[in-house]
Amino acid sequence: MASSGRIALMDYQQTLDYIYGFVNFETSPIPRTAEHFDLRRMYELMARLGNPQEAAKSVHITGTKGKGSTAAMLASVLTASGRTTGLYTSPHLLDMRERIQVNGEPIPVADLITLVERLKPDFEAVNRQATYGKLTTFEILTALAFAYFQQRGVKYQVLEVGLGGRLDATNVIAHPEVCIITSISYDHTEVLGDTLAKIAAEKSAIIKPGCVAVISPQSDEARQVIEKKCLECGVKLLQAGRDVTWRGINTSLEGQTLEVAGRLRKYTVNIPLLGEHQMDNTAAVMVALEVLIGRGLHIREAHILDGLAGVKWPGRFQILRRKPLVIIDGAHNHDSARRLRLTLEQYCGLSAKEPVGSTGSNRPAVLIFGASLDKNIHTVVAELVTVFDRVIVTASHNPRAMTLSKLEEAFDRYGVATQVTPDVNTAIAQALSLAGDNGLVCVTGSLFVVAEALEIMGTPATH
Repeated sequence: MASSGRIALMDYQQTLDYIYGFVNFETSPIPRTAEHFDLRRMYELMARLGNPQEAAKSVHITGTKGKGSTAAMLASVLTASGRTTGLYTSPHLLDMRERIQVNGEPIPVADLITLVERLKPDFEAVNRQATYGKLTTFEILTALAFAYFQQRGVKYQVLEVGLGGRLDATNVIAHPEVCIITSISYDHTEVLGDTLAKIAAEKSAIIKPGCVAVISPQSDEARQVIEKKCLECGVKLLQAGRDVTWRGINTSLEGQTLEVAGRLRKYTVNIPLLGEHQMDNTAAVMVALEVLIGRGLHIREAHILDGLAGVKWPGRFQILRRKPLVIIDGAHNHDSARRLRLTLEQYCGLSAKEPVGSTGSNRPAVLIFGASLDKNIHTVVAELVTVFDRVIVTASHNPRAMTLSKLEEAFDRYGVATQVTPDVNTAIAQALSLAGDNGLVCVTGSLFVVAEALEIMGTPATH
């Protein structure tokens, strides 16, 4: 048995090496532009595979922040209702298989190996011809997800856009039931554009005739673009916060309780995800669920409550330890950093320090920060420096990690001295020492840094 285990592991690594052997913008330091993306090669690949993306009913989700949380909540409810449900998200934290799930379980190693072997001739045929350029790692993963969902007889597939919408590999689905657009802010401007209107135009391209569009609260600039797209497609537009409202009832580090006034009825729900923005995401999920109910989905209130209470979405304001309190969060742009700061203030009692970066608090707050090289971190830093006593800058092992000197320079602009550490493991050891049992440590700036922290510290503590 031990021998076969080693063979399976080796085969799995070979499979991962094959997938990562395609153009991979998540790890490549090459700057991304819109010219790198051409949806026509995905259509070509899907046609070769028999268009598996159309085998299940689809909910398509984009946005700048909250799209992954929203996808996870919706898939959890659909699974709780007894429907065979596929969930496709990105990036992963610890294992690539997290991206492709059915009923909350990642694709098994053996199934992934077998699927790659089966589809490899089609991948290579598309790349040999390269009519519209060569396939990327993300496109390969998207194709694997669609093929696996078809293989498992998935009834509903919840798809998180990787980047943007218009040119994203997931946008090959022709007839989504619901399209959800979560909060839009500035990110990936080199591909999506440098205004909220341009970014909204890219993201609203997932909206297609026959679906219902659901949006989280948006800026006027973004909302007007989405409204125009819905008019062009003859699509009904529903907005969380307007058509479905919510009010918070109770919040703690254990979770949140809120009352949601839906279009069909009121619901009192518990979610383990923290932060007021997760209430916005929950409202968007409730809008989408009521749309699906209106389209014939038979689902009981108990399924909704159980699914939301049991949702798992690691790496987003996740508590790993209590003494000291250790929180990881994948905030990587200005809007997500603002939300992180507000959530820290709400749940952890942090407040702005004068002067910035001062020490001597009864509860020392230590920030571990690392980022990807393509991020504009100055607005992120501006949000976070006011609430932390100490700052440690570090880098993940990802080739796209920002250099320590650039990170240090960003904090220097605000007169904040930093400790510079070469890796996340060292940063965590230093932060725990500085915080003591009564302090707080927050790891943020990049999901890659967060993933390494999660791997180092292991299973979240319950005490």
